[in-house]
Amino acid sequence: MTAAGADRRGSGDTAGQALLRDLARRTSPHGRITAVSMMKDEGPFLLEWIAHHLAVGFTDIVVYTNDCTDGTDTMLMRLEALGLAHHRVNAIPPGLRPQPSALNHAQEEPLIGSSDWVLVFDADEFLSIRHGDGTLDGLISAAEAEGANGIVITWRIFGSGGVHRWSRDPVTEQYLMAAPVDWNKGWGVKTLFKFDPEYWKLGIHRPKMKNKWLETGFPDTVKWLNGSGRPMEDYFKFRGWRSITRTVGYDWVQMNHYAVKSIDSYAMRKFRGNVNFKKDKYNADYWALQDRNEVRDDTMLRYSAGRKRIFDALLADPELNRLHFAAVERAEARLAEFRATEAYAELVESLKAASAVPITAVEAKPPQARDPAKIAALMSRVERQSGERQRAERKAAPPAAPDDAPVYAGPLDAVAGGIPTGWHANHGVLLPADPSVFSAVGLARVEQGKFQRSVARALPRMVAQGVLHLDLGGGCGFLSALVARECPALRQVVLAGGGGQRVLIERVWAENGVVPGAMLDLRVAPLDDAGALAVLIADLRPTSVIASDPARPLPLTDALRRAAALRPGLALPLILHHPASTPADLP
Repeated sequence: MTAAGADRRGSGDTAGQALLRDLARRTSPHGRITAVSMMKDEGPFLLEWIAHHLAVGFTDIVVYTNDCTDGTDTMLMRLEALGLAHHRVNAIPPGLRPQPSALNHAQEEPLIGSSDWVLVFDADEFLSIRHGDGTLDGLISAAEAEGANGIVITWRIFGSGGVHRWSRDPVTEQYLMAAPVDWNKGWGVKTLFKFDPEYWKLGIHRPKMKNKWLETGFPDTVKWLNGSGRPMEDYFKFRGWRSITRTVGYDWVQMNHYAVKSIDSYAMRKFRGNVNFKKDKYNADYWALQDRNEVRDDTMLRYSAGRKRIFDALLADPELNRLHFAAVERAEARLAEFRATEAYAELVESLKAASAVPITAVEAKPPQARDPAKIAALMSRVERQSGERQRAERKAAPPAAPDDAPVYAGPLDAVAGGIPTGWHANHGVLLPADPSVFSAVGLARVEQGKFQRSVARALPRMVAQGVLHLDLGGGCGFLSALVARECPALRQVVLAGGGGQRVLIERVWAENGVVPGAMLDLRVAPLDDAGALAVLIADLRPTSVIASDPARPLPLTDALRRAAALRPGLALPLILHHPASTPADLP
């Protein structure tokens, strides 16, 4: 059974009925954990969203709707009758947008006011918990163990994955390609926090502390963590809607943001409108920003079985079944009409062109121009004092060496070629601007022609008089390609950590006309086995060794000691660029 449902089902599923009864009685040791959302015409996707967040562990789900034409509101009323959600009408006063209106209603809603923990988020956002068993109970327990009363959850932008046509398959299983974790244009946040309406006013990204508490002892009681379980900086108690480099984290939890889905889904949203009445929001520029597919993230699949059980049980209810399929078929009928128009063809072409925009060329315009003077005027005295204290603490801390920043997006043995967005010369060697390979720092250096600049300047000169150069780790193939070009009489053996990394290195070599052979030998071998490395070193007797594995320091010292024992009289090679001691430059 797919998210939108491939088949209609009857009401004879007694196991499903029992499951829904159990879910209607759900509780948490942390009290009432409430999801608050606002929707308009989300009928085809609603049951997957509800099923997922029941599986994650919300005890209550409150949804405000306005101007629905596809039965979303009626579906929520049925869910409320089953004890699975709470529907509220978003009566919008003149001059106010739907989201602020819904938040004003939510602020006064007794059910929300009596909640212990609250998270405000949208219908295209799905909570994804990496920590523990993937439930809110485990996540909140971990936060409370740190003395925290809130978690700031950063968006992870998920793109179309190249999907064009509409499908009834689950959103959370169709779209598994996402932006790199260090892409700061996708760092908006949502905040799960302990809610007391006396102290907090709800907001779409984070709550706002009420003014009357700013200069009391209350701010000091607020301790929020980031998505990796590390303390947030104090400024975020008072303002901000996105993570920054110092505060971003995904180790515990992230908010998967499926803003575009397939081209057809995007087209459906475009002709439907959006919850905030933003004019022409769903254009090609927005698609280029949100259609990020640089890396795979399938963490969501941990929920597939549990979500499907709940989804199937929801469809076993005859009324939900009827309403769900009516919404799906209505959307599909409207899509069929739109596909026959010239406007659809123009939209498809514009979106395909937008998909080709490199991630480094994407622009993210802020909601409104930032006015530093206005921001400073709005800052309370207590916020200024808190910010000044943290700035002083950061200034007093030893500065991090800029070259220590990781230049790779992750372990290269998991890389099997990504999405190159142009090749850039670095000391005469072309490298791909591929965000699935390089971190944001590494990508910038590649594009500037400064990748591993200090090493590249010195390495050929230092190894040129040798006989055999051993490259342990291999990196992306940059240094070995450089040495092959600059020192053609020097034999090289390059050890990659896995088959995916080997593909990457061969790809870089091929682009630069570097051909493996007797003088350039590429092998795959375990890099953390000191015994195996010792045998290799004793056999090859290299005149120089560079330990360039980006993911971990290698047991090179131990391997050399063992190699000397295996081959008495072995001349120790020149050791270069050992990451345990010099992570970015030559000694």
